[in-house]
Amino acid sequence: MSATQLAALARTTGPQSALRRFLALDAVVTGANGVAYLVASGPLGRLLGVDAGLLPVLGAVLSAYAAGVGLLASRPRPAGLPVRAVIEINLGWAVLSFLALALWLTPSTAGAVWGVLQALVVAGFAAVQYAAAKARQGSVE
Repeated sequence: MSATQLAALARTTGPQSALRRFLALDAVVTGANGVAYLVASGPLGRLLGVDAGLLPVLGAVLSAYAAGVGLLASRPRPAGLPVRAVIEINLGWAVLSFLALALWLTPSTAGAVWGVLQALVVAGFAAVQYAAAKARQGSVE
């Protein structure tokens, strides 16, 4: 991803600001997903064709992760190691989501579509966060 594309997507020309925005967006989306799994595990479990007992556990994990990513995004200059961890965790989540759909879960059609879409969104977060972190290395803000 070019610096111009990254700036347009983040609506800022500064790589540091772009990284913080992508981290914050990740935290908001992940947190909303986690809270939904926590408060509506029964209906969502039925809709997605997933064991409703799995969703509160995922919701708690996602909510805690979102809080950590949000805290990282709130820093004026997020440290490189935690940023790298977020990127790698996002990539791992995306891969694990595809593996779970292929090997372990038997979701409804809605659940299969949701699983693929959320994995792609998380992989997209990893990609833009990586691009912003890489751009940040070569700039002075």
